[in-house]
Parts: sequence; C-alpha cells; structure tokens
Amino acid sequence: MTIQILDKNTTTLEQRFLLPGYYAWEEFEKIETLTTDAAGLRITYLDGCIEFMTLGEQHEMIKSVIGILLALYFFEKGINFIPVGSATRRAKEKNASFEPDESYYIGEKKENPDLAIEVNITSGSIDKLEKYKRFNIPEVWFWENNKFYLYSLKNDNYEQIQRSEFFLDLDIALLASCVLMPSIIDARTQFMQGMKK
Repeated sequence: MTIQILDKNTTTLEQRFLLPGYYAWEEFEKIETLTTDAAGLRITYLDGCIEFMTLGEQHEMIKSVIGILLALYFFEKGINFIPVGSATRRAKEKNASFEPDESYYIGEKKENPDLAIEVNITSGSIDKLEKYKRFNIPEVWFWENNKFYLYSLKNDNYEQIQRSEFFLDLDIALLASCVLMPSIIDARTQFMQGMKK
C-alpha cells in the first residue's frame, strides 16, 4: 500500500466576497484595521460596498509576467516610467479605496498613475471602472478570460479601445499570447522578436 502525503504548501485560489450591507467610510476603516495582518487579502471600498479578495498563485503569476513584459517594452522603446505596483488609491471624499495589480506613471510622477492594470481570475462584484474614474486614471487594462480589455477615460467616462493610447505600437495580442506562455524565457524571446517586426 502506498501512502500519499498531502503537500502542506498548497496555494489558495483567488476568491472574491462582497460583504452584505452598506458601510460608512468610518466602518470600512475599522474593518480594514481588523484585517491588516491578513496576508494576501485585499479590500476594495466603493460607495458603501466592501469587497474582499484573496490573491491566488495564478493571479500573482499573471500580474508579475505582465509587469516583466511591460518593463521590457518600456526599456526597449526608451519610455521613461515609474512603476508603483499595487499602491493603494484611497480618498474619503471620493468614497473609494482600492489597489490595482500594477500601475505606472508614464514620463513623470503626477497626482495619479497614467495606467492601471487589474487581473481578474474570478468575476468581481464592485463596478471595476468606477473606482478608477474617481481617481482620473487615463487608461485601465483588465486581464480577463486570458485576454486584455483596454479602456480610455474620455469626457468622464471610459470607452473601450483596441490599442493603448500611450503605446500606439504595442501589440496587445502579442503581449497576451506571451503572458500565457509556460516559459518566461520563451515569452521574453517571442515578445522581443515581435517588438522588432
């Protein structure tokens, strides 16, 4: 008889949970304080709604690969950028608090990043674009169902776009296909070759 030992280091999957009810900003801050030591837990607040999200390995892997490939693109094209990752955006007067997965200032630092990227493995409950609109983030990319969906802020509303308005020569389909490659070395090679075409 063979005895199987379970791996004690199993990874959790991404999960989202919308807390029932309405919460004032002060209540949100109390809940946030209670969960500060919970590793891998993110909290989003928008107009009285609180959403919890656990970060799974797949989520973190995709987020990291996107960041690596974008950095390659920025360096190759000589684009000055300031990566600020998942720095929290929060303001009581905007009634919102959240963390993008990746975010960037393009050129120089401004009031808010120029680009935010959010990886969604599971569907969220809180209006995804509204929170970004409150902070006037010009471009937002969502990774969902193994592809990118890009949005540009125009006249106080987001419109879906096919190409980044910051990086007109960036092949989004190539970027997506490289993100999905099992080898980061192969992804880098293919992405760099695609940029030179």
